[in-house]
Amino acid sequence: MSHILFWIIVILVVVDFLFSKSLSLLNLKRMTTALPEELKSIYNQKKYTRSLEYQKTNIRFSFISDSFSLFVFLVVLFAGGFAWIDDWARAITANAYLQSLLFFGILGFAMDLISIPFQLYDTFVIEERFGFNKTTAKTFILDKLKGWLMSGLLGAVILLFIQWAFTATGAWFWLIVMGGLSFFMIFMAMFYTQIFVPIFNKLTPLQEGELKSAIEQFAQKAGFRLDNIYVIDGSKRSTKANAYFSGLGAKKRIILYDTLINDLTTEEIVAVLAHEVGHNKNKHIVKGLIMSLVQTGILVALLWYALSSPELSYALGAKQPSFHMGLLAFAFLFSPVSFIIGILSNLLSRKFEYQADAYAGKNYNATMLINALIKLSVKSLSNLRPHPLYVFFNYSHPTLLQRISRLKANSNAA
Repeated sequence: MSHILFWIIVILVVVDFLFSKSLSLLNLKRMTTALPEELKSIYNQKKYTRSLEYQKTNIRFSFISDSFSLFVFLVVLFAGGFAWIDDWARAITANAYLQSLLFFGILGFAMDLISIPFQLYDTFVIEERFGFNKTTAKTFILDKLKGWLMSGLLGAVILLFIQWAFTATGAWFWLIVMGGLSFFMIFMAMFYTQIFVPIFNKLTPLQEGELKSAIEQFAQKAGFRLDNIYVIDGSKRSTKANAYFSGLGAKKRIILYDTLINDLTTEEIVAVLAHEVGHNKNKHIVKGLIMSLVQTGILVALLWYALSSPELSYALGAKQPSFHMGLLAFAFLFSPVSFIIGILSNLLSRKFEYQADAYAGKNYNATMLINALIKLSVKSLSNLRPHPLYVFFNYSHPTLLQRISRLKANSNAA
């Protein structure tokens, strides 16, 4: 049975890679040098050519980096690399919890080290070439160190909690893990911006002035309680812009990238925030959290059955079953379920985006939102004509042209 599971893992990983690259190839073939008719009101030929260059460069780079990752994975798998790390951890300590920490710590650190050259090339060559990069070598190194520390601490806590629940609680495993992970997800939704964002970025309250007054006026008109508006120094890493809501209940915060403030007019920024308010008014944050909890419930239920089978550990070459080897094998075997969940999540997310756009168009100004979306998409050199299949499987947001079309249709209907 372990031999069959081994080959199922190989097939799943390879098929996932081939499918992903096939979708990227469809995107690549869809790109034409002539400016498409539907983009003539958005792009000029020079800017459109620049966008094509950026998209093609990223697709080709992704193919190289992902091919390398696949190659490394297959070499490690066929050479018994996972079993070697398992043996090494067992030689260091007989404690099962420390073995899991050592196993995933070494594996995660090694994987990230291998990917660093690609991260450097992406940041300091590709993003730099197209005028997006603002990251310095110092910022990159500090981000790495902070990221390792934060992911190590959080990962260790979650890993040990799940392992303890599986080892010590028996039939209560599903309920205890679901309760713990639910608490963690709600905690992160409420406090991520306050606790974790400042580790990497500086948050400052939006200063008094025209923009703050315009935002507060719209919030009051919309009946939206607004206490916290912050500006994040996104420009220290990239020229790309964004804005988002964070938190639940009284802990809600609006986060504006400083690049957004620099790129858009006051009315356009308020339109973007009206879209975010639309998410809140339609309870998308809560619905998204509930959806994540349901997905987690499915994951935990399948994990319980999977970890109860020693064949998962043997499939990766282990000499004896262990929690950490079983968990790793499960992560590979779970990919088809994750793939289906991802499709459903994207469908729902795109629906939410349309609803938030509709709210902004109805309660503020559809034209200003359209202008903002165009500016942000053009500045980031987005692919405005991705292949429909690529959108279906990968996009959490509708395309720019789809959003513009829907906003105009809603405005005309009104």
